[in-house]
Amino acid sequence: MPQIFTRSADSWLRLGLTALAGLIPAALAVLAFTAVQPTDFSADLRIAEQQPVPFSHRHHAGELGIACVNCHVSAETAASAGLPPTQTCMACHSQIWTAAEPLAPVRESLLTDTPIAWNRVHDLPDFVYFNHSVHVGAGVPCATCHGDVTDMALIQQVEPMTMRWCLDCHRDPEGELVPLDRVYDPDPHADPHGGETGRLVSFMAAARVQSPGELDSCNVCHR
Repeated sequence: MPQIFTRSADSWLRLGLTALAGLIPAALAVLAFTAVQPTDFSADLRIAEQQPVPFSHRHHAGELGIACVNCHVSAETAASAGLPPTQTCMACHSQIWTAAEPLAPVRESLLTDTPIAWNRVHDLPDFVYFNHSVHVGAGVPCATCHGDVTDMALIQQVEPMTMRWCLDCHRDPEGELVPLDRVYDPDPHADPHGGETGRLVSFMAAARVQSPGELDSCNVCHR
């Protein structure tokens, strides 16, 4: 019977298996590192979402000084901060910039009584329970999650909002809490004496836990 493999075939096979045995652990290590290290790309950080109306927070909240709750009226009372109805926009724009082309969708929304279809920027999974009123009432600044919106022409996500990121704050929230009159400040921690650790009590009560150590319990965010 003629020889099928050459004399060197065994050596090449051994060499190939050795190389493969070395590559598999390296590939697994790369996959594991990628899985536990969220990147800016995977979290869509610093990507400005295009909107049907080019609303500038830099202009409205920054230059004009309009407070967050003027538009997000349920931030202090409900799970969702809410979006302003078209009538809120037109309260000003029926008097100024009335014919501006970028505001055409706003005028159309008012005429047709159809809400503007804003594109969500901060979108948590459905299995995550997040309540704005709990955090605002406890003294968690808006800037903690949303960054300094007074310097954003279009809103961008600046924090990963992963489970790890939320847990880091829940396990040590006292340094983040501020007096209620500073919750809406773009730089709420500018004053090193501005913290109000007593607000941790209300945070725990709203989260239905008895001690700070329970703020990272599964049922706080997954109900």
